[in-house]
Amino acid sequence: MGGGGMSALKTTVYLETTVISYYCSRPSRDIVISARQQITQMWWNNRIKDFKIYISDLVLEESGKGDVQAVEKRLSVISEFALLEVDEEASRIAKLLVADGAIPKEYPEDAVHIGVASANGIDFILTWNFAHINNAENRERIVKVVDHCGYVCPVICTPEELLGE
Repeated sequence: MGGGGMSALKTTVYLETTVISYYCSRPSRDIVISARQQITQMWWNNRIKDFKIYISDLVLEESGKGDVQAVEKRLSVISEFALLEVDEEASRIAKLLVADGAIPKEYPEDAVHIGVASANGIDFILTWNFAHINNAENRERIVKVVDHCGYVCPVICTPEELLGE
């Protein structure tokens, strides 16, 4: 698959819940949300096969909330993805991200997504969460905390950044 690298291993991607929500939700009238939905659809339809996709217990939990039909759709599209546990190491990283202020204490679940992906050596975290996860002002702090814990922080980006050429 792809450019003749030394390994047949696929690049790994942790799908944060916002990406799944944008993929599954009804088209929005808000132009920004609509554009993100369309980009997510393009990525999902054209690129997802190029990656090994992971989700976590937390993604399952978050995807299972809300309107029954929406929940069914979200859970069905993610059912084949590899599941990562929110284990002690992921929780330790998440707690340190919150303690450091890299992630606001009001949103500990955002730190958990980063903790799970980091503790499992994932290459990319795909998210549309610009408030806390993919935030230019906090990114450096997030990377420093993850590094301090002895891990390499996954590249945090949007589906648009992984569309390829």
